[in-house]
Amino acid sequence: MCLKEPKSAPPKPGLKRQRSNKYQDYKMKPPVSLFRWLLGMSLASIFSMTYIFAPPYVVTSIFALLFRYPSAHAAGIYAIPLILSILTPSKGRPWIVGMLTPMLDYFQFEMIIEDKATLSDNILNKGKNYVFGVQPHGIISFCGMCSAIHPDGAEYRTVKTAVASALLHIPILKNIMGIFALTDASGSNLRKILKRPGAEGSVVIYIGGMAELFMSSRQEERLYLNNRKGFIKLALREGVDIVPIYLFGNTSVLSVIKNGPLAAMSRKLKLSFTWFWGKYNLPIPRDDKLLYVAGKPIEIPKIAEPTQEDIDKYHKIYTDEVVRLFYTYKHEVPLYANKTLFIE
Repeated sequence: MCLKEPKSAPPKPGLKRQRSNKYQDYKMKPPVSLFRWLLGMSLASIFSMTYIFAPPYVVTSIFALLFRYPSAHAAGIYAIPLILSILTPSKGRPWIVGMLTPMLDYFQFEMIIEDKATLSDNILNKGKNYVFGVQPHGIISFCGMCSAIHPDGAEYRTVKTAVASALLHIPILKNIMGIFALTDASGSNLRKILKRPGAEGSVVIYIGGMAELFMSSRQEERLYLNNRKGFIKLALREGVDIVPIYLFGNTSVLSVIKNGPLAAMSRKLKLSFTWFWGKYNLPIPRDDKLLYVAGKPIEIPKIAEPTQEDIDKYHKIYTDEVVRLFYTYKHEVPLYANKTLFIE
């Protein structure tokens, strides 16, 4: 479904942007030094390279250990990172996340939170929790990662991000990506989290999931949303408000092969095992501008057994907010100026 820009979609009166004093609009920032640009690119590439090389490394390490190839000693040395990873659980590490700030300059990252003061007060002081509904997924969510790295996102680094359970068990990958506080996306686990107060009881959910990953494109913006209503049902049952979030640039920094056996495996395991590329046709993310926009929370009543009518009602409210965010802010990102939003 193609959603054209609404004629009556200007920003609401009085709307203010919330930005860190340190990281202003990229048009106003002084030129980034070559060293910091290269450092940002290198840090970002660690995550994309891990997705490409961790799985084959794990497989070859197991092979080397089983067959003692080329020798038992050499196999043992080669497999040390694998063994250490197996023994180390996936764990959020906010102090490491806070050290990745060169990525913000590399991506010309900007964060807009429409009602930052109220959101922070509710989470930090009043113990209110939220479901953060995020779209689009992208190959790797560099925009979401930058939101955690950004000084304005420091207070939310303990908020869990729901991911496929397989990601939490793949050696190397679980440790590298795990610094962003990942958690199992199963319904039972999410319900357990949402019973806690504040940031510890809030969760980030990428609504489109793996299906949306394969819609990524630099030419058009497509969301997988029409048949994704489980998060609405979850929020209704727990009585947790939903914060709609749009990640501009998430689908453009990397391109992906959408067909073939690796793509099929990725869809089945809900992880990206297919080949993707960016800058220089390598697994290096492009330095496109990334813009993170968090809309105002959608109030959700607590309904122990929501009907399909209840679910559809709040799903439409969420969808309308996503459309509003897209058309209100797309002109802030050069690559998006002429894009139309498609929702499937």
